[in-house]
Amino acid sequence: MRDVENSSYSELHKPSSEFDSRSDYLDHELQIMKPRRWGLNLPGRDFRFEWEDLVPAIAGTIGITVMYSAVMAAWGAGLTERWDHVNLGAEWAIEVVRVEMLIPALLFCILGSGFINPRANLAGNHGPMIPLIGAIALAGAHPLALAILLGVFGLLLSYFKGGSKLVNLTGEGVAGGLLVYLGAMGSMGQIGSLFTWAEGLQAKHALDYSLSHVALMILAVNIIVYSVLARMGKRWLAIPLCSIAAVAIAFAFGAGLDLEFVTAPGLPNLNPVYWWGSTETGWQLGLPNLQHFIASLPFAILAVAMWSPDFLGHRIFQELNYPKKTDKVLMDVDDTMTCCSLRQMVGTAFGGGNITSSWGTYMIPAAIAKRPIPAGAIVLGVLCIVVAVIGYPMDITVWRPVMSIALLVGVFLPLLEAGMQMVKDTKDSQSAGICIFASIVVNPVFAWALTMLLDNNGLIGDKERANKLSFADRLIIPGGAFIICVAAMLAVGMLPGVPALL
Repeated sequence: MRDVENSSYSELHKPSSEFDSRSDYLDHELQIMKPRRWGLNLPGRDFRFEWEDLVPAIAGTIGITVMYSAVMAAWGAGLTERWDHVNLGAEWAIEVVRVEMLIPALLFCILGSGFINPRANLAGNHGPMIPLIGAIALAGAHPLALAILLGVFGLLLSYFKGGSKLVNLTGEGVAGGLLVYLGAMGSMGQIGSLFTWAEGLQAKHALDYSLSHVALMILAVNIIVYSVLARMGKRWLAIPLCSIAAVAIAFAFGAGLDLEFVTAPGLPNLNPVYWWGSTETGWQLGLPNLQHFIASLPFAILAVAMWSPDFLGHRIFQELNYPKKTDKVLMDVDDTMTCCSLRQMVGTAFGGGNITSSWGTYMIPAAIAKRPIPAGAIVLGVLCIVVAVIGYPMDITVWRPVMSIALLVGVFLPLLEAGMQMVKDTKDSQSAGICIFASIVVNPVFAWALTMLLDNNGLIGDKERANKLSFADRLIIPGGAFIICVAAMLAVGMLPGVPALL
């Protein structure tokens, strides 16, 4: 019998024909992989490409194009309102999105998570921060100053292993409640956006008839498609198949006229001087000064504080979908934090404006498909570069039916399901319920910090678990996390009824 511990991946690999099912083959691949952290990982020697890798790659490309477009639109509107000399429109936003898709895709998807450290999940978009970008811009923050601060704080936290520590101190009930809330709220938001889009088609295109029923038809068909895929154990196909179904239904019911191809092929300007060198080109802001750093500080603290619950959800999703004995391929929270920090500073230096975090629209479909990080990361990076250069696919991915359905079946429904799986008994349901309640009252970050503090001290949830924790794990670390989160929220006005201190 071959020594599994001392044998390499290439020695332990077996062709799929030797297994009873495709699922068994994918499980075996996860169990024999031994990715090298901060070393060179090579196809064939350390991992293989499988056709299942296309699913998270396509899902991640759709998701990130949607997110980047939303981020740049928010930055452009906020900065144009804040500064009299700044005028950032749709053409500018497209160019920044292309910068964000080219540089990070090459450096941090293909090279970083693909070849150098497959234990680090891809650095994507910080979705919960998108609603705050308008406020960030109006507060006088500078995107480059924000990126530098966020990157420095993130590197410090990852160096001292703070991210993994916070993840380990988050109980299952707290984590389950957090996932349920994020999944439910995200699902409701996308459903509402889809209906708003359908109801607005009549006025937008001066039609004599209403198309408000199109959203209902798209959702009804996709509920059936998703249910069938779940029954067959093929949920990892949900994003491409459900997106295709959404396009087909939209065209069948006359809503296809809303799809316009306006983004022509091309390359963005990749010279940092163009973007930050003067007040006449790029972002039209010039280099940041001390005032910009002060205005950006509380938002940088808040963004980094929100990383841990975000990373926690993605790591848990892997654990729920991967078989046993796959610890070596689970994402490393601290390594992911390091890559996110570096990606934040490098991507913004080249002209980007994204606020980064662990890439959920990649990780969640990858976990469902039982695929490790590296191969899909490389495929995704290539797809992002192709989409950015060609241009026209960007118009499809941000079209409302595709965007909403992709986020629904690829992110929010799986999050909701994972959260419900984690709530296993009365003690977990108590922690989960309070976490959901606090999320509704304030926001998910406040809820995570508060319920983690209460749960670790036995005030809610499992009291026996609290007795096993040290004083630092019960009070100092959770208490410090809670104080930092509340202080940052007070500074930027995120606590309901309390005006911003800065």
